[in-house]
Amino acid sequence: MKKVSKEVLSKINFTIFISLLVFVDYYSKSLALLNLSYGQLKETFFPFIDFLLIYNSGIAFGMLDGKSIYVSYLLLILTISISIYLVWLIYNEENFKKKSALSFIAGGALGNILDRFNDAQVTDFLHLKILDFSFFVFNLADLFITVGAILIIYFEIIYKPKNE
Repeated sequence: MKKVSKEVLSKINFTIFISLLVFVDYYSKSLALLNLSYGQLKETFFPFIDFLLIYNSGIAFGMLDGKSIYVSYLLLILTISISIYLVWLIYNEENFKKKSALSFIAGGALGNILDRFNDAQVTDFLHLKILDFSFFVFNLADLFITVGAILIIYFEIIYKPKNE
């Protein structure tokens, strides 16, 4: 029987992790679509998060939302290109922590691509609010991208100088 190298196993593990993130995002959006009504706020037991189903044809925080269908498809092509680059970075990165952070970003990006591919918009349903001030509505894919970006910043700026 042929022995599988550590490098191949690592790539398989990160592929599974990214696939899991995409599945969790897709499943959460499906649950939101089944259980929430568009534009109707539904309070949760979480202190800063409510449910609010909306559709975003733009990018983060609703920028470019409501523009033409061509803008949405241009964004789809752009995010697919970025995702391909991210996967390439993951497979060529040797640092486990950086690979993990990039995997969060790739999983989130692919989750939103899958959603946008169906109807040129992304389903958002988590409403962040603090003291009656509404910040934004997002989804788990957006959360994964944010976590990955924070980890990249931490590993590149804060963590790295301490190790040198």
